[in-house]
Amino acid sequence: MILLNYILMCAIFSTTFLAIKVGVEAGLPPFFAAGFRFFTAGLLIMLWMIVTKKIRPSLLLRKDWILVGLTSTFATFATLYWAEQYVDSGVAAVLSATGPMMILMLQTTIARKSAKRSEYWGAAIGFAGVCVLIMPKMVLEQDTLWILSCVVILIGELGYCIGSLLTRKLTVTYTDISPIAINSMQMIYGGLALFVLSVFTERIHIDAVLTWPGAGSMLYLTLIGSMVGHSLYAWLLKATNAFFPSTWLFISPMVAVGLGFLFYNEAITLYSLLGSILIVIGIVVMNLGELTRRFGNRGLHTTA
Repeated sequence: MILLNYILMCAIFSTTFLAIKVGVEAGLPPFFAAGFRFFTAGLLIMLWMIVTKKIRPSLLLRKDWILVGLTSTFATFATLYWAEQYVDSGVAAVLSATGPMMILMLQTTIARKSAKRSEYWGAAIGFAGVCVLIMPKMVLEQDTLWILSCVVILIGELGYCIGSLLTRKLTVTYTDISPIAINSMQMIYGGLALFVLSVFTERIHIDAVLTWPGAGSMLYLTLIGSMVGHSLYAWLLKATNAFFPSTWLFISPMVAVGLGFLFYNEAITLYSLLGSILIVIGIVVMNLGELTRRFGNRGLHTTA
């Protein structure tokens, strides 16, 4: 069951970037589409947990969830959805996988935490991959909008990293609250912020929402991408350990590149392939110690 759920989670996370691309190219306003996805998913999960008496409605009123929602959901996905108007879904997936490198940067520069040599090497390899991915269009083609979109995704990953660190702190503080509940509440606040941004910056064309690509994208990302995918992630956290579910980052970006190539005619150049491979290798090297410790001779182990 663990392996099956893990494969399903990786498959879902591999497809979400292409689903976002399909939606924005169908004419969906990016901030509205992201807001609908996360507000609806968070609200449905929370209502289910209230009905099943797993949480109390008053939990939503705690201000702790607001900052997490503004970083984990709003900052991360406002930038990602906007950028996918101009970059391929595979490129967006690979750049989004740089999150662990951003976390390392924040922990060493702001929190003053020491890092292992393998983590520094992994971050350096990953950064080289980002340069290989971006430089050709920066130097040869000078595609300003494409380069800006890549930078925007990387900025959004900083928001994701801050949100991840805040979430870790909240799970320690509120040990009696399920991680799924915490995630649902931050999605609600992040989704609301995306709706507010959409009101002031976008015009919603109902025709785009009612098309099969537009409606299908929003429904898939809400029900499968956010509700099922993140619930599987939380289940795997409880069934295995804190590290194992995060290894989707080693697999899904390259799968996303392949899906974009096969089903959406996205180009794979030598530079994009090499840059993607370097980023994934960087992530693996960063986690080499943990990989060896967890899977060297022991296999999967549940948390205590």
